[in-house]
Amino acid sequence: MAKRQKTETIQLRLTKEEKAGLSDAADLAGIPLSAWVRERLRLAAIRELESAGRPIAFVEPVSLSRGQFK
Repeated sequence: MAKRQKTETIQLRLTKEEKAGLSDAADLAGIPLSAWVRERLRLAAIRELESAGRPIAFVEPVSLSRGQFK
């Protein structure tokens, strides 16, 4: 899958303690804070949208029909 250029931003207000906790988690995962937040938000969005039967704009549909895999 080709990487898409990231051009959009979200501003998020946090307490110092919240930001410190998120930064610690990102450090533990070995990735930048923005990547950690984006990855976790994507997972949360997927769970919520799937449970509501809604399409997920950033996930390409996968065909599970038989005969696809050999």
